[in-house]
Amino acid sequence: MQVANSVTLPLATYQPRHFLLTVDGPVATVTLNRPEKKNPLTFESYRELADFFHACAKDEDVKTIVMAGAGGNFSSGGDVFEIIGPLVEMDTKRLTAFTRMTGELVKAMRAAPQPIIAAVEGICAGAGAIVAMASDIRLAAPGAKVAFLFNKVGLAGCDMGACAILPRIIGQGRASELLYTGRFMSAEEGERWGFFSRIVDTGELLGESYNLARMIGTGPTYANTMTKRMLAMEWAMSVEEAIEAEAVAQALCMTTEDFARAYRAFAAKEKPVFKGD
Repeated sequence: MQVANSVTLPLATYQPRHFLLTVDGPVATVTLNRPEKKNPLTFESYRELADFFHACAKDEDVKTIVMAGAGGNFSSGGDVFEIIGPLVEMDTKRLTAFTRMTGELVKAMRAAPQPIIAAVEGICAGAGAIVAMASDIRLAAPGAKVAFLFNKVGLAGCDMGACAILPRIIGQGRASELLYTGRFMSAEEGERWGFFSRIVDTGELLGESYNLARMIGTGPTYANTMTKRMLAMEWAMSVEEAIEAEAVAQALCMTTEDFARAYRAFAAKEKPVFKGD
């Protein structure tokens, strides 16, 4: 999928049609904004979100991204009437084009160099759960509920990379339970299983997510990008291959000015101010 012409650079100037976007310094906040329906996704929002994350790879000002939902919920997944209804009438060719398009969103999120933080409250289900899963870090409000609902509508749990990514986050057995049953996982259970990094009071969730994003965003940009890339690449490597790949990656990070800047700051007993070079 190519970046849509409507996604302009820098991202601070882009005004999306199907979600809200704010850019504050190094942090971009993407807010799914259909609160009356618990922020479901549509054909158009899938495409625009994928295009947005593709564009992130070309923006040097945005360092981290926060994903959130409006109105007290993250996302209820694909819109029943705007997506599921039309899918019932499609042939195999068009259905495969759709499932590849939805998977493109996850691939774009994983390929974006910026770490992505999901601020999850309320309902986080179906494709919404996938978006949270595809993020790098997840924080939850106490009432957050996550469900991979696909088998509830007669589909397999293997949707948008769930069978590849979810077991790596919470383990094969726990992922199997969620994907076979489609049941909701509470915030407390999600934190205990490692899906959520921590639970944050509802009124503080977005602010805490932003603060974490800003802290990461003011760090060494090239090094953070390398960390995200290696976390993904090493899934398919042996330990020996991973150690060698990390040796090369770290050597590259040692050529950056941020690395030298950190040494000079340490020698002067000062806090380094990273500039991303």
